Amino acid sequence: MNLKRTFGGILTVLGIIGLIYTGIEIIQHKTDTTTMVVVGLISLLFFFSGIGLVKGTKDEQ
Repeated sequence: MNLKRTFGGILTVLGIIGLIYTGIEIIQHKTDTTTMVVVGLISLLFFFSGIGLVKGTKDEQ
């Protein structure tokens, strides 16, 4: 089991959850715009870094 791939998967899932949360909050207009921009950017960062870790790590045993 590769630790980098596992961490990449966790980051990807956290990014997806954050992006869904951001989308729901933007549609419902419940929170401040700057808060949602920050949450959305952090979620994108988590998502793309997780995808990069999963793609860039070779399977070694």
